[in-house]
Amino acid sequence: MKFRLLSIIVLLVVTLSANSQSHRSRSRAAVPVDTVPELVRQYQDSLLLYKAKLDSVEKENSLLGARMDPRMYKLFVPLTFYKGISHEKFDLAGKKMTPTERELDNVLLNTYLNRPDLVAMTETQLDIANQVEAPVARENTQLETIISQKEVQKIAEPELTPVSIVVKKPNFWKFSADTYFQLLQNYVSTNWYKGGESNYSMMSSVTLQANYNNKQKVKWENKLELKLGLQTSRDDTVHSLKTSEDLIRYTGKLGIQASHRWYYTFQAIAATQFMKRYSSNSHNLTADFFAPVTLNMSLGMDYNVEWFKKRLTGSIHLGPFAYSMKYVNREYLAQRNGIEADHKVKNDYGSLVTIDLEWKIIDNLKWKTHIYGYTTYERTEFISENTFTFQFNKYISTNIFVYPRFDDSTARDDHHGYWQYKEYMSMGFSYSF
Repeated sequence: MKFRLLSIIVLLVVTLSANSQSHRSRSRAAVPVDTVPELVRQYQDSLLLYKAKLDSVEKENSLLGARMDPRMYKLFVPLTFYKGISHEKFDLAGKKMTPTERELDNVLLNTYLNRPDLVAMTETQLDIANQVEAPVARENTQLETIISQKEVQKIAEPELTPVSIVVKKPNFWKFSADTYFQLLQNYVSTNWYKGGESNYSMMSSVTLQANYNNKQKVKWENKLELKLGLQTSRDDTVHSLKTSEDLIRYTGKLGIQASHRWYYTFQAIAATQFMKRYSSNSHNLTADFFAPVTLNMSLGMDYNVEWFKKRLTGSIHLGPFAYSMKYVNREYLAQRNGIEADHKVKNDYGSLVTIDLEWKIIDNLKWKTHIYGYTTYERTEFISENTFTFQFNKYISTNIFVYPRFDDSTARDDHHGYWQYKEYMSMGFSYSF
């Protein structure tokens, strides 16, 4: 009886103390700075208080020769409504309980019925508080697991090996060449009803190009053309071998880019021939190396042609300021080349247009043209050199040459006027790189 009375007194004291502590904690306006719910914090504080009270009660009970049951903590924590207590009281079967458990349930049930205002929380709230804490713990565990896995799976550092770095200077030069060597044989019997003569002919050509373009508005183009054609002639009893084509020509252009396709350009063209040329059945010399040699310099603009999906390419030069010089190293050839008697040089000024185009008509057929037009407003010289090439394979081709020419500084012909024509065809070896 004394133990029961002592327990009830202790219960009331502790309950009132805990209740006052709970009311004080509710009245606080400060918000917890950590993530621990207020409900759990109240239980933690009450358990600490319970431990202190339990120590003092243990000392008192030891003097009375009794021990306090540890399950008495329910009397010292904030008063909680446990569903199991009311369930056990109304259960017909009943549950076997120790006297201490039964007495504890009676005290709590009596408090529920008489002082419900002292109940601080329910068992359901405790379960929810427990669920709040659990995910945090699991997240921390997962985070620690991921961190530990990342620490284990460290990326192996690659082994450093010495590397030799080679820096190449950009090459702004582009070189190309186009060559061909072709033969033609023509046989005519002496009694052929239309007449004519048998002959053999040879045509060779080499075109070399060295072009510089620094991709920063400066380009320098160089082209050297060498052509030589020979043919036999039975009608010329003095010269069994005559030239059908003889040309040495250099074309140089220095340009500064003005826009995408236009360049301010200085152009120079120099031309002469390889061999001597004679009149038919005569020893009269009509032309020789440096007899004549022509030099034409002009200042103007160039337009780069890239038409028909780049199948037609080339350049067009417009030179409103041009200088032309013609020189012969033999004075007796002066008048034949439009130079005054007893002079070797002729100078004049005018305007110049040159067009160089290459059109790839089909895969095996291409057309090249070089158009030269110069005028001093007193005389006009126009040349159109057209070459049609049919390529059978990489090494075999046939060429057709058509060269019309106009020059009103020469003597007028009764049939053709100031126009001159030359045409021939050849077939043979060709190679480009």
